[in-house]
Amino acid sequence: MLEEPLDPYLPHNGNRGYRVSRYELELTYKVFSNRLAGKAVITAVTTESRSKFSFDLAQNLQVSKVSVNGARGTKYAHQNNKLIVTPSAKIPAGGALSVTIAYNGNPEPIRSLWGEVGWEELDEGILVASQPNGAASWFPCDDHPISKASYRISITTDSPFYALANGKLIRKQTRASQTTWVYEQTEPMATYLATIQIGQYEHRQVSAGPVPVFAVHPPRLRAAFDIDFGRQPQMLEVFGKLFGPYPFADYTAVVTDDELEIPIEAQGLSIFGANHCTGRRGSERLVAHELAHQWFGNSLTLGQWCDIWLHEGFACYAEWIWSENSGGPSSDQLAANAYQGLRRKPQFLIIGNPGPAHMFDDRIYKRGALTLHALRGVLGDEKFFELIRQWTTKHRHSTVSTEQFTDLASRFTDTPLRPLWDAWLNQRLLPRM
Repeated sequence: MLEEPLDPYLPHNGNRGYRVSRYELELTYKVFSNRLAGKAVITAVTTESRSKFSFDLAQNLQVSKVSVNGARGTKYAHQNNKLIVTPSAKIPAGGALSVTIAYNGNPEPIRSLWGEVGWEELDEGILVASQPNGAASWFPCDDHPISKASYRISITTDSPFYALANGKLIRKQTRASQTTWVYEQTEPMATYLATIQIGQYEHRQVSAGPVPVFAVHPPRLRAAFDIDFGRQPQMLEVFGKLFGPYPFADYTAVVTDDELEIPIEAQGLSIFGANHCTGRRGSERLVAHELAHQWFGNSLTLGQWCDIWLHEGFACYAEWIWSENSGGPSSDQLAANAYQGLRRKPQFLIIGNPGPAHMFDDRIYKRGALTLHALRGVLGDEKFFELIRQWTTKHRHSTVSTEQFTDLASRFTDTPLRPLWDAWLNQRLLPRM
């Protein structure tokens, strides 16, 4: 009997029968041969009694050993990007589940409806950009955003390279020609936000706080970085005041030596291409956008991919908020420009449920931001930003839905908001501003 998918947008991702609380990954990576050897220890609690459990893992990675709760006799099969694990004894609901998986191979991106996602080789090094379903390209997991867990990620790689992962660096050790980097991510994190970055990078602190800000980039880009990313501390101050406290211990901006089509967010860090670091401050709106994702997407993570506007609409609106708080055009001006741009495009998307093929369409970003601007017009600035602060506080480090946001918003006004939500989120035609 086939099980109902966890998410119709990604019907083959995610798994039932358990809830992961922690991933511990020990990875050894050889840059020039793109060879990965890994051991994953997955700690979970069963939600029902099952004879088998499944994990997402790309088919090109070879599994060599699996054990459950340390017992011998664990059987497994790896097919169709699923690792099916059969413990030697059935585990009751509410039981402890500790699965150790040894694997190796040449990681590569997962081909998806949205292009190639996950593990990607650079000219010298790698980056990982897993949104929405690329985590299985480099470790076995329950690859769905509702499966948030803590992580320990250990990376052993060639010593000339700098290795970065989510969380705090708790240990670094060099032996012979290899260096091991161990990172601890304590706040719950969705699988698609887990990342590794390896390159010929320098690492430095560019702001002491209240939120420490770090830079990771090729040495040649130092001067340009200080111009293009120099106002991140001010962004943190503005966003912290309007959105609520920054949700993690620190923030890192990574710039690769390669060009990237678009920047990428991960938990606690963002990744940009060398083309975003030119010394002309031409990508500052993207710097603000990716920083805003730390609140909207990383701390507050959608539970279903149909609610993608909760990530991208909020991050796009943060661009406008930064602009009006840094001497640029106001939100009113930017909203009017975005509205005129949307009027010139086909109007067939319902952004509250755009369908998987269109969930990263720019119209989701812009119309999502316009939805928030319309709400701000109804509530006024004081109530609107109090709503946002309550939103980020109430659901800190958890998963969220559109319904939860609209329910919370209704508490800030006596004016019925259903017409606004229907017009902006549930209708194809663009409403009047």
